[in-house]
Amino acid sequence: MSRVVRIAAIVAALAAFARPAAAQEGFRLGYTDVGATIGVGGIGSASVAIGLRGEHALRSMPDLGDGVLGVQVGLDYYSWGEPGFKWTYVPIGATANYHFQLENTKLDPFVGVGLGYSIVSCDYSGFGDLCANSSLYFIGRAGGRYFVNEKVALYGDVGAGAATLNLGVTMRVK
Repeated sequence: MSRVVRIAAIVAALAAFARPAAAQEGFRLGYTDVGATIGVGGIGSASVAIGLRGEHALRSMPDLGDGVLGVQVGLDYYSWGEPGFKWTYVPIGATANYHFQLENTKLDPFVGVGLGYSIVSCDYSGFGDLCANSSLYFIGRAGGRYFVNEKVALYGDVGAGAATLNLGVTMRVK
């Protein structure tokens, strides 16, 4: 069984046994979650990205459409290569996400911007130095959650970062 399938099975099992929280619905002030993602659409022939996300609802924005400002951190891993060389990427990033407040609290759409640092390593079996350097990068994304219950949400985002499309499951911890 591949590593991706094992991680997906573990996340699905955790989601199935999650107990509903008693306090609140949806993404509201004080909400905190963590979750696993699988990303596709990376650089060249990149493998799928395996990631972790965590977000905390930091501040209400009453002067900006009653939205909520969240701070999200993420860590991903992916690799790609051609005959004779292989690159490995470990992007670490942080974004400020604006969450739109809807009447339907099961839906949590958001947009976010941030910065990341990509740790790059490579193996090259030829002449010269073709390895890419680790560097800062811009993160821009739009995404959302669909709350299955008050404790578990399906997560997705699209944009620039470690992968073009990330899908996963998050679990409320606060």
